[in-house]
Amino acid sequence: MKRSLEKFNHLVDALQLLPSIGHKSATRLAYHLVMSDQFGALKLAHAIENAVRNLKKCRSCGGLSEDELCAICSDDHRNQEMLCIVENAKEILMFEENGLFEGRYFVLNTLEELDMDHLKAIVNSGVKEVIFALTPSIANQGIILYVEDQLKGCEVNFSRIAQGVPTGVSLENVDILSLSKALEDRVKI
Repeated sequence: MKRSLEKFNHLVDALQLLPSIGHKSATRLAYHLVMSDQFGALKLAHAIENAVRNLKKCRSCGGLSEDELCAICSDDHRNQEMLCIVENAKEILMFEENGLFEGRYFVLNTLEELDMDHLKAIVNSGVKEVIFALTPSIANQGIILYVEDQLKGCEVNFSRIAQGVPTGVSLENVDILSLSKALEDRVKI
């Protein structure tokens, strides 16, 4: 009778659900966790369970939080006049990890999920500038125009993050949209 590795294969399948993890990487990770670092594997399992049970969306910005309001929305020392609209909560983590922004955030997710009344309430609570930090695309440009139109009665300025040529990248490796934006948004020196 041939014995199966059903539990190992189940772990490999579960690891493959993670972004950018294919079958080979999942197999390598599963083998490491099971055979080389059982304590680390149990620690990882506990951390995942804890995060899944205790993290939720902030009711104000939509970012990750352990409470109703995240630490950013609860912080009175943040610049209340600046609101950065991002595509997903993961991007807030990147901004915060690098100390790039001192204002507040609003997670867009999708246009279908957008609660425009909630966004208007946030903007009307003292926001002077709305910054769109969305991935450059035609669809996102449409979203920016839609949000601007919906907020046109509010006394607020709109801006978007700069686009163009990334630092350290050769021009031959830059896509045509980024290159045209770089020329269009050029800066005097």
